[in-house]
Amino acid sequence: MPAGELRIEHAWTPQGWKRDVAIRDVGEARARFALPGMPNLHSHAFQRAMAGLAERRGPGDDSFWTWREAMYAFASRVGPDELQAIAAQLYVEMLKAGYTHVCEFHYLHNAPDGKPYADPAAMSKAIVEAARETGIGLTLLPVLYMTGGFDGRPLSERQRRFGLTVEAYLRLLESLAAFASPRLRVGIALHSLRAVPEDAMREVLVSPLAQGRPIHIHVAEQIGEVQDCLAVRNARPVQWLFDHAGVDARWCLVHATHLDTAEMRAIAQSGAVAGLCPTTEANLGDGLFPLAAYLDAKGALGIGSDSHISVSPVEELRWLEYGQRLVTRHRNIAARRPGDSVGEMLWGAALSGGRRAAGLAPDGAGADCIVLDDASPLLAARNEASVIDTFLFAGNVPLVRDVLAGGEWVVRDFRHRDEPRIAARYRATLGQLASAA
Repeated sequence: MPAGELRIEHAWTPQGWKRDVAIRDVGEARARFALPGMPNLHSHAFQRAMAGLAERRGPGDDSFWTWREAMYAFASRVGPDELQAIAAQLYVEMLKAGYTHVCEFHYLHNAPDGKPYADPAAMSKAIVEAARETGIGLTLLPVLYMTGGFDGRPLSERQRRFGLTVEAYLRLLESLAAFASPRLRVGIALHSLRAVPEDAMREVLVSPLAQGRPIHIHVAEQIGEVQDCLAVRNARPVQWLFDHAGVDARWCLVHATHLDTAEMRAIAQSGAVAGLCPTTEANLGDGLFPLAAYLDAKGALGIGSDSHISVSPVEELRWLEYGQRLVTRHRNIAARRPGDSVGEMLWGAALSGGRRAAGLAPDGAGADCIVLDDASPLLAARNEASVIDTFLFAGNVPLVRDVLAGGEWVVRDFRHRDEPRIAARYRATLGQLASAA
């Protein structure tokens, strides 16, 4: 380990600001303001490479479902080498933005024709290697994806590369568990209620391989999903999930956008994390989560960049708050008590929920921290009372100067330690994908 320590004048923690904090064995460094690094609880890494390519209007009304067809077409060109190149570039961007851990909701399992690779874990290993070379912490969430709708229809031709039987899924999970380390965790992901039949869900959840692991699922993202669930299962998606699965603090319900009051309260009382992805939810026209009522019910939440049309915890949290302001025509929604800071409330909630969703210890963030650029004019004359609010709500100049992840400096003076090589490979990869389109 390098000698020396990071000396922080003002370190924010979930318990409040602390002064003169030292992090040992990371090399000699000083910081005026530092925060715990943020977990990104929902990522589809390959979609980073198609950001901006689905913004032309189609022949009819565009929606999540038309975007999904564009995504399927792009995914069909991505193999293990391409996935590693894309994921590594994405993870560099995440680290530079202040994300120090990512939950990768990974469903690109098979070759584009739907047949397994010679190594069924080839695509998963590409994600693991991208995390290793960039230094980001990883919770790998291999996804079970079996059917094309609530009615149990077979997967479409474009969905076949996502598909696994329960037996194949559990074998994949077992093989990936061998890679587990302090910086790599493996969890469970059920793609959605429409993609995982009830008996398959039950079989996975009772498996010894599922015990003690975080469990993630897309749920209630779209009105159409709610309507289909009501038509086939005679219940709303979140209602059905609580009636048929032991939802508890290990679960992360991704999006959970369209809830009634009973569903919202059930999530809050269970300890499950609502996995919110405001920039993607806005880009896809999903809708808005009921934030104020959920916070009043003491619900846990975290944030994810999902499709990566934005890779910034600042923008996720900013738009989580701003969406509520636009709907209610009031300000400072996330601060539920007089005098509370919106920025500190949001950063603290997303940090706590994100670490829970990633399967991380709640108080183990010391080796993952971000140092803000105290030389920036944006932080002029700012102190502990205003620095996080300024970080989240003032301007668009990057303020994350240095990033410590897993006790190692991965970003110094705004540059990732391996940024030129990873960016060059990414550019070459996208050029190849474009020529193959």
